[in-house]
Amino acid sequence: MQKMFRESRDLAVRHELDRLSPSSAISVGLAARAHLTELVDIARREIPGVNATEQGLAHFLQQDPESIFVFQRGGNLLGGIAFLYLNCRGHDALLLEEIDLKNPSREFLARSDEEASAIYVWALAAFGRAVVGLGNVAEYLRRPRFIDADYFAQPATKAGRDLLKAIGFEPVSSFQPELWSYVRPWNRLPPNIQASNVPARSFADARH
Repeated sequence: MQKMFRESRDLAVRHELDRLSPSSAISVGLAARAHLTELVDIARREIPGVNATEQGLAHFLQQDPESIFVFQRGGNLLGGIAFLYLNCRGHDALLLEEIDLKNPSREFLARSDEEASAIYVWALAAFGRAVVGLGNVAEYLRRPRFIDADYFAQPATKAGRDLLKAIGFEPVSSFQPELWSYVRPWNRLPPNIQASNVPARSFADARH
């Protein structure tokens, strides 16, 4: 399910991720083992060439129960979104292209009881209006474990890039190709402060 996005007209107008309102039209929650078969079916149906397996997702979910969210409406599963929660080493490895994003080493992933240094959008497979549930997911990811972590993603299609643009992502300079980032509003420098005036140590202190 790596790097997958589907087009959605529900977010055609730019709406910053952390300012999206949670939707009552879509039920969003953490995935359970029972959801995985259908999630894989949706991914294979919606995304040509996908190589997701139920076993792979089960292992992923076992490692971190907060890593996969499902979108439902009227009791029907519409899709899901999965994240890699990176620790400081993983954050650096992402920017330096030193991490296998299809099969990331545990040394780069935050423990389930550890604060995340970065949130990587590993997969999004959904159809219909499921994407409006992103506001619900964003609300969950403002919890203490995730609050300081910026988001990263690698869109594989134009539709994916359009979606990222719509929710405030921007391309970033890194060794990782086609890497986009969403900097949380509280992590941004005020407009009147120029980066050239901020000591490099300030950035290091913010990361660790």
